[in-house]
Amino acid sequence: MQTTTKEFAAPDTAAKGAEGLERYQVATEDLAGEKMTINMGPSHPATHGVLRLILELDGEIITKATPEVGYLHRGDEKIAENMQYNQFVPYTDRLDYLAPIANNVAYALAVEKLMGWELPPRGKAIRVICCELARLSAHLLGVGCFAMDCGAMTVFLYTFTEREKIYNLVELLSGARFTTSYTRVGGQTRDLPETFIPMLKRFLDEVVPAIDEVDKLLTHNKIFIDRTKDIGVIDKETALDYGLSGPNLRGSGIAHDLRKKHPYLDYERYDFDIPIGSVGDCYDRYLVRLEEMRQSVAILRQVIDKLPTGPINYHDPKNLPPKKEDVLLKMEELIHHFIVHTQGVNAPPGEIYFAAENPKGELGFYINSKGGGVPHRLKIRSPSFVNLSVLPELLPGHMMSDVVSILGSLDFVMGESDR
Repeated sequence: MQTTTKEFAAPDTAAKGAEGLERYQVATEDLAGEKMTINMGPSHPATHGVLRLILELDGEIITKATPEVGYLHRGDEKIAENMQYNQFVPYTDRLDYLAPIANNVAYALAVEKLMGWELPPRGKAIRVICCELARLSAHLLGVGCFAMDCGAMTVFLYTFTEREKIYNLVELLSGARFTTSYTRVGGQTRDLPETFIPMLKRFLDEVVPAIDEVDKLLTHNKIFIDRTKDIGVIDKETALDYGLSGPNLRGSGIAHDLRKKHPYLDYERYDFDIPIGSVGDCYDRYLVRLEEMRQSVAILRQVIDKLPTGPINYHDPKNLPPKKEDVLLKMEELIHHFIVHTQGVNAPPGEIYFAAENPKGELGFYINSKGGGVPHRLKIRSPSFVNLSVLPELLPGHMMSDVVSILGSLDFVMGESDR
């Protein structure tokens, strides 16, 4: 399928973003007065988690910015190396905890790549539903909190109303609202409930007017435009140099989306656009996320129309547990159930890397296996951690008040950064 892109920016932002930023970029040697160093975070509502920014100021102009991460002390990667592959699924919920069900899918796909497994069509379609609902949920929160950071409280109420409906859908699907642990290596814990698709259709019909309302409230709002337009400009070269991904990369005008570039879960079967920005400022990043929500709605409607029947899990009797009803009635199945759940899947030796297009960007898993049910090494490529690396170059030259807008536009999660 040919890759299609859509460029989203207000007409007057198509000019060079750097021109608008020049009013703030004052040469350090020309600044008069004594510099002051302040801490922003790690306990601050604008840092969206335990991020500490050490800011050097001359008046209200930032001359140096040093982000400090690691306050959560999570150690997820070492934890993964001491437990079976399926036992690590609940820990992936705690990475980008605003899109836990998408983390489950990305991790399961990585292990399945190591195993050489491919899910049947219905299993893939269910995972696409999970990923796009997670994208909608994360972007609704990202846009809502970004708007609130810039003073637009009403938008936050609109987005969280719709996000609550997604939680209802996730609860119906997995039994949990927040930390879902729905995916398993080789499939899902259960199939879609009968009432799920009608409930999903109703949600899609309701969320589109809400997205349009957010569009009306923000896109031409003078206060919001003044807080975001030509602020935090990341040009294409800088975005590539720092390895940015997701909406932050696409906001800089680079049409890179793993669902198109390296399709997985049969994403090539679905027709959707890649929204990109033209300037790379906070305003462009907002516009990209807004349009990505509309594209997710379009994908979900296509999944509903094309939803196949059949099994949802990969068939491998040696590595996957038998049906629960058989375990309760037959001794052989009970023994096999015990072996699978105590030893885990028998992975072959080797190493793989798999990355999925998560709401925050490229969530990647590197697995080094020496065989057996436990990985020898596991490394997580968290998009939030990589995206935050641009702050020392991005923040200097801006006013202190711009930091809040820039952080909100990057839409990071510290649970994922401090993996």
